[in-house]
Amino acid sequence: MGAQLSSQPFGGAGVFESRPKLGGPMLTYLIVGIAGGIIFVILDFVLNVNPLAQRLSEPYRPLARKAMPLAAAVAIDILSSMAMAGIFLLLRPSFPGGPLIGAGISFGVLAWFFRVLMGALSQWVMFQIPAKTHLYNIAAGLVEMVALGLFYAVTFKSFR
Repeated sequence: MGAQLSSQPFGGAGVFESRPKLGGPMLTYLIVGIAGGIIFVILDFVLNVNPLAQRLSEPYRPLARKAMPLAAAVAIDILSSMAMAGIFLLLRPSFPGGPLIGAGISFGVLAWFFRVLMGALSQWVMFQIPAKTHLYNIAAGLVEMVALGLFYAVTFKSFR
């Protein structure tokens, strides 16, 4: 029936006698979260380093770092992916459509709305950046979030 309270005050391993084990669903979640982070890094690179993106990002050049802290960027994408994977698992039962395509696309669009679209609209209000730059970022973000949503749906298809 779940974890039992220990009869010892701070009994050995803590307050609960049973401890979560690394394996099974937890290991799957960690692997998918890290793999999703790597996909995130690759998509960020492809979508932001191509010639079109570079040309459209020119207005940001005066604010941009001269060298990107790569380790920090990778860590942020992996942590972000782990959070998104957990949120996907929590919300998956409520998505319309099938468990794979319906859930993946629904989650991707939801993540895109809150992560990408709201950020782009905030930047549009605050900064004088050309509309085509915002539109590219919105479209690229949609591709990225839907791809991640589909990845989570496919890899978590049998996850309970």
